[in-house]
Amino acid sequence: MNDLLASAVAAHGGMDRWNRIRTITVDADITGAFWQLKGKGDALTNIRCDVDTTRERLTMEFLGQNRRSVFEPDRVVLQQADGAIVETRDNPERSFDGHQFETPWDDIHLAYFTGEALWTYLNAPFLFTWPGFVSEEIAPIEADGEEWRRLQVTFPAEIKSHTRTQVFCFGPDGLLRRHDFTIDVVGRTVESQLYAAGYRDVDGIIIPGTRRAYAPAGDDQIVFVAIDMADIAVR
Repeated sequence: MNDLLASAVAAHGGMDRWNRIRTITVDADITGAFWQLKGKGDALTNIRCDVDTTRERLTMEFLGQNRRSVFEPDRVVLQQADGAIVETRDNPERSFDGHQFETPWDDIHLAYFTGEALWTYLNAPFLFTWPGFVSEEIAPIEADGEEWRRLQVTFPAEIKSHTRTQVFCFGPDGLLRRHDFTIDVVGRTVESQLYAAGYRDVDGIIIPGTRRAYAPAGDDQIVFVAIDMADIAVR
């Protein structure tokens, strides 16, 4: 583990504490212009996610809608709240082939993308200590009056995430400030910067309660993705 990764892991709660948990549960609202573009509007308001910290799996309940999704890298399942299966898709990443940035998504596209995204966000930076991950510190940047150290992380092929190589920017306190990446499944290279804030100590694990990505809109900018976590629990 390189020095920057070790510092980030310690700042977010440390490996000893992390290794004693198996699930992170979050109640969240996810909004922003991106979901409008994909024809999903307010589809991710009032959700509850169970995020596995030992393997790539995320269950998302759409509260009050009698439906949930189960994301795994090679399979997405849509269910009713009682577990009755509504639809499944094997090798779901392939279903994005031929997509353009403006291509609307169906419910399984939404479940796949949200699953791999939230699973990555909530397992970072501890995830990068797993076998197969390669991380190295690259040149720092100045932002918001601070020096941010940057960790470039290459994901192993078996882990589904936005793209293979991503950059995580950490402040002087070791906490994540920004996550930089492109998104393979949207059909063209779009540079994304997701800002993390609103940190909470959740039973010894330090987790940002809000994340924001912005997009230019003339002389202004719009909120492209907003993640607001209400309740967060670990077990």
